Amino acid sequence: MYGDSYPGVRWALQNETVWRPPTDVYETGDQAVIIVEIGGLTDGDYEVSFMGRLLVVSGERRDPVEKLAYQQMEIRYGRFRTQVHLPWAIDDDGVAASYRDGFLKVTLRKAQARRVPVRVAADDEQ
Repeated sequence: MYGDSYPGVRWALQNETVWRPPTDVYETGDQAVIIVEIGGLTDGDYEVSFMGRLLVVSGERRDPVEKLAYQQMEIRYGRFRTQVHLPWAIDDDGVAASYRDGFLKVTLRKAQARRVPVRVAADDEQ
């Protein structure tokens, strides 16, 4: 969560630098939507987990070509991780993810308020 408050902050896990991909979070009327820009991945290069109100996307982008020297390097490779703490309660059955054109899109259905029936207690139940 520290990295979410300070964009560009890198995580350090076991002496390895972990970068944070660009991430958008927005809401529609009944959904929370998270879009993570992680181009160049295939199935198995990333993992999505959700527990409570915390969504975590992590994985690794491998450099497909061995290079002798760089003239310019702006594309990040290696392990990545982004996490989003959602301010809304989420319906656990309404979580879906898709990856297309370099963008991972996670949609989470916001939990709906439930009505709690109130019954009138009999005098001997109080």
